Order: sequence, then structure tokens, then C-alpha cells
Amino acid sequence: MLQNKPLLIVIAVGALLLGWASLFTVKEWERAVLFRFGEIVRTDYEPGLHFKIPIVNNVKKFDARIQTLDAEPERYLTAEKKNVIVDSFVKWRIDDVAAYYTSMGGDRLRANLRLSQIIKDGLRSEFGKRTIQDVVSGERKEIMDILSVNTDRQAKEFGIEVVDVRIKRIDLSEEISVSVYRRMEAERARVAKDLRSKGAEAAERIRADADRQRTIIIAEAFREAEQLRGEGDARAADIYARAYTKDPEFYSFYRSLNAYRAAFKNEKDFLVLEPTSDFFRYFKDAKGGLE
Repeated sequence: MLQNKPLLIVIAVGALLLGWASLFTVKEWERAVLFRFGEIVRTDYEPGLHFKIPIVNNVKKFDARIQTLDAEPERYLTAEKKNVIVDSFVKWRIDDVAAYYTSMGGDRLRANLRLSQIIKDGLRSEFGKRTIQDVVSGERKEIMDILSVNTDRQAKEFGIEVVDVRIKRIDLSEEISVSVYRRMEAERARVAKDLRSKGAEAAERIRADADRQRTIIIAEAFREAEQLRGEGDARAADIYARAYTKDPEFYSFYRSLNAYRAAFKNEKDFLVLEPTSDFFRYFKDAKGGLE
């Protein structure tokens, strides 16, 4: 019995290794392919523990989660033969693992390369039908929808499902950007010049209206001043007249005093008049010689 113990141990170890080689697990995010001497025999494995025949069968597993292909920016010509630089990405996953393995050998890099070529052809076709304005603003979503449908249809034969195609950025080439910026600058300069001319016109109109109102105000003020001055002179003349009628002699005396005060304000002032002139009537006699 003791002589057979090593043999039993070898058999037990061999059985364990055979059992271990007969088991494989499939995770939730994986798709498995069972081969028999290199030929695909099964692909519909659910997540969990499964069995295979060692040596006869072998299993390959692939990541079935959504993959991202972030393509390098590429130049495309628009309908006006203008270059635009487009940056896009694709979301995809394995749909038919057997077709995926047969067409791509299960190589994710080969799948990305093939999808990249399909996307480039699609972008080239769609951009060639549209102007820069269309692709930048107006029809961007339409382009992405068309690319998603077309790319998914072509990728089906490779066992790939295209989940989404997105355009991240659309940039103008440097020479077009410079041209566009110059046109924008010229347009802004034209608008600014137009606004300045309208402002100058409005300023002249406001200035002319202000000058007209100033002239009117001054004329009305002068008219009112002359009217008030005339009314004042009339009232003064009326007061003088009434005062004169009440006491002509006193009024004449008062007027003479004012005349003397005005005539002899300065010591150097002098008049060449006859001493017997009526101007000096009250100069020597306050009664004016009336006694």
C-alpha cells in the first residue's frame, strides 16, 4: 500500500489539474468563444462558471464593454473647397463575437483602425456636400446622425455595434482662419464707421437744435427785457410827469441838481457855458431867480 502511495498522489494531482483545465469563467463584461481544434463551436456563454474539454477545446474571451475610438484630427474639404480640421470620436462594442473574431482576429487595434477608416470616408463624403457654415452650425447634428447610422451598418459585418459617433470640434485651417478674422475685422470696422457717422450726424442735429433753441431763448429774453425796459421807462416817464404836474418848480430844481452832480463828478471836469445860461439857473440861487 505504501508503495502505491506516490502513484496515487500523482493521479490525484493529475485529476486536479485536469479538472482545473476543464473549468473557465465568463465575467459580466466579457464575451467568450469556445474553439474545437481552432474551429468556433459556441459563443452564447452567460456570465458564470463553464466547462470545456482540455486539449480539444480552448476559450478566448473579449471585453464586451463600450470602447472609445478617439481619432486623430483630420482635414476635410467642404463644398467650397475649403479645408476644415475635424476632431471626432466613436463609441462601439462587440455585437457578434464570432464575426468579430473572424474578421478582426479579436484584435481591438485592428477594429479601431477599420472603424477609423469608415469614419474618415463618411466625414469626407458628408463634408464635401456642405459649406463651412453648414458644418459649423447648421447641420452638425445631422452629420453625426448620418455617420452613426452608416458606420453602424458597415460595422455589423465585423460583429461590431456602433453606439455613437460624435464630432468634438471643427476648426478652420490657419489660412482660412486668418481670412475669416480679416473679414470679421473689416466687417466690425465697417459697422464701427457706420455707427460713428450716425453718431456724428446725431451730434450735429442735437447741436443745431441746441443752437436754435439758444437763439430763440436769447431772442425771447431780449424781447421780454426790451418790453420790461419800455414798461419801466413808461412808468418812470409817467411818474416824472405826475411829479412835474404837482410841483413844476421843485421838479426843475431836482433835475438841475442831478445834472450838476453828473457834470461835476470829477474835479478836472469843466464846461464852457455862459454864466447866465439856463443850466446855472439854480447854481447860485436855489429859487432859480424867482422872487
